[in-house]
Order: sequence, then structure tokens, then C-alpha cells
Amino acid sequence: MKAFDIAVIGAGAAGMMCAAVAGQRGARVVLIDHSPRLAEKIRISGGGRCNFTNLYAGPANYLSANPHFCRSALARYTPRDFMALLKRYHVSWHEKHKGQLFCDQSSDAVIDVLKNECEAGRVAWRRPLVVSQVRQDAAGGFVLDTPSGVIEARALVVATGGLSIPKIGATDFAFRVAKQFGHKLVDTRPALVPLTFAAHDWAPFAALSGVSLAAQMTTGKGRTGAEFTEDLLFTHRGLSGPGVLQISSYWQPGEPIHLNLLPEQDAGHALLEAKASVRRTIVNLLAEWLPARVAETWLETQGVAAQARVADLPDRTLRQIGAALSRWSLMPNGTEGYRKAEVTRGGVDTRDLSSTTMMSQRVPGLYFIGEAVDVTGWLGGYNFQWAWASGVAAGEAAADYARHPMPV
Repeated sequence: MKAFDIAVIGAGAAGMMCAAVAGQRGARVVLIDHSPRLAEKIRISGGGRCNFTNLYAGPANYLSANPHFCRSALARYTPRDFMALLKRYHVSWHEKHKGQLFCDQSSDAVIDVLKNECEAGRVAWRRPLVVSQVRQDAAGGFVLDTPSGVIEARALVVATGGLSIPKIGATDFAFRVAKQFGHKLVDTRPALVPLTFAAHDWAPFAALSGVSLAAQMTTGKGRTGAEFTEDLLFTHRGLSGPGVLQISSYWQPGEPIHLNLLPEQDAGHALLEAKASVRRTIVNLLAEWLPARVAETWLETQGVAAQARVADLPDRTLRQIGAALSRWSLMPNGTEGYRKAEVTRGGVDTRDLSSTTMMSQRVPGLYFIGEAVDVTGWLGGYNFQWAWASGVAAGEAAADYARHPMPV
């Protein structure tokens, strides 16, 4: 039997940050992970460069059934704080797009920083090691059953993430532990994920796989809706690309998405102007604004003859084409699922957690952090910032709790 102040299960972004912070505050910490490869989600992120935060991360960039929950942790540990940590280790970075920060080196640089921070906190590593069961003892501490024996801890932090990308080890462990201790779950589903369409409906566009363009995408209405102007990418089965991944977190089954293929101009007005000044086919005109293959395929699906001369088309028809370009409605039939989802939406209901400490309001000494909880960020470094911020909040609080546990 091994006894520690704090056991952290899950050695990903949130778990390593939490363990390092708690260890450096004097707590005896053990960090447990079932995978033989450390922090694979960090390693593969950002095309291997790790989009580790976003300069503009704030509560408005996160989805949750309890939208104010993330405010406290994000305010207390900001993107600047993580940038300062990387700077201490001489890790350099660059801004790629809309505040997204990527390492100049590989993602391994971020993993190495977290490993070194854990070493500075004298964190004990146990990996690969599977926790088969979590129990509480009579004093309110936690007992973890593993193939290597029992591990005891005064506090337990669950940082095992969500269900996305099972091939690198994602499991429902956090959700099982939450339910075991009486916590509610917000329904989970894939997020930041490509959208798919019925094979028959998508057949005309399947040949466009690999073609991309900038578009404005919207779905839903009011507080549950969203709008993003980003690149989209045609695939064999549907749509991907940054804008589609963003909108997927808001899309609800049975609802359409709407694409403005010419977000920088009034399409109807531009077509009428073109009619007065040029003598060319409609497909050649649209090919000035869109990829030529997209223009041709799109016109075919709208029932417009691609070789029709703009000058010969009635104004009413041009207005209709312009309206359709500005609001092309599509009905997804699903997503590519957890295998291609970058994150999991939903998770442990945060209404049963403290927003300042991440501790359960049902079970003293039990914490949930990172992707395991119902806080889902936008694409572009926001989810890593939540991992860092929630990990720091729980690490600080768990270290204090271990010194002065609440009586049972």
C-alpha cells in the first residue's frame, strides 16, 4: 500500500498541470495514467506543433450548461501565465491565426515543460497503470485498486478527459467515477468534428474532396446559435475545416447549417452589376469568386446551366442565385463521431462542482478537471487553456485540502 496526499488520475494537459502545481505547493502527489505513451493529445495537437492557448481566451469562447462556471479559473490563470511558463523553459512560439499560439518547436516541447514541472514538484509517476476501482475509506480518503496494489490518497483529482479519439486511449473513466459518487452528467457528444451528409445528397460534392474555401457558417438561433467565418473543406462524406469544426459544437441533429459562400460581398448585387458590365457565362463569373470546381458543381445542384450567359439571365434569376450563394442551406445527417472529434461536449455537470476549486460539492476531496467536465472550448487553443486553468485551480485547492481535510 502506498499513501499520498493527492492522487491525480490522467496524465494529460490538465492532469500534469494539476499534479505539478500541487507538488510544488508541498503535497505528496502521485500521477497515474493507463497509457504507455504520455500526453498523446498534446503530441498530436496543432499538426504536431501544439496550439497551446489562445490570446483571447475568455468565458464567451466556451460552451456549457452552466456558462459562468469557467469564469473564475480562466481569470486566475490566463494565457499570459502559460506563456510565461514556456518562456522560463526557453520554448518559443508564434501566432498563427486569430490569437492561436503554436510552438516553434514540436509539441514535445510542451510535454517536456509539464514533465519538468512535475519533477520540480517531486510527483511520483505510475504509468502505464490502470485504476480498476475507486473507493472511499472510513476517514473520507480515497483508495485506488490497481494491478500493482492499492494506492491511498486524501484527495483525488480525475483528469482522464472525454471520449474523443479513442485510438489514443480515451475512455469513459471520469464519467463512471462521477456517477459512482452521485454526480450528474450533461449528455456527451462529439464536438469540433467534421459533419457528414446522406450519401445520395452528398454525391454531387464528393468529387470536390480536398477543395477548400472561406465561408460564413451559421446554425441554430439566438443563444443556442452560432456564426463563424472560417475555411471549410469538402470531404468524401461531408464538410470539415476550421469553420465546420467550430459550428459542429453548436449544431443539433435535425437542424440545418447555412453557408454564405461569398461572405465579403452582396452576392445578388454583384451578379446584377456583372450583368451590366460583362458578357460571360455564369460559371466563369462565379469561378472568379469561388474555386472553379465548386462553382460548376454548385450551379448544377441549383438547376442553373453553367454555360448560361450572365447577360441572358433575368434579374430575378440572378437575385435568386445571389440569395442561394448567401444562404446555402444543408442538412447534415451526423458527424464523423468521437474517432475524429477533437473534444467531447458535455461531461460532469459543473453545477455540482466549485468553480473556484473544481472540488465536488457532494464528496469532499474529489475533483474533476479538463475535458472531463462540461466545459467545451472553441477550436484554436481554447481547450488547452481550460486544461491549464482548471488544472491550476484544482492543484492549488487540493494541496490546501490535503493539509486540512474536511471531517467526514
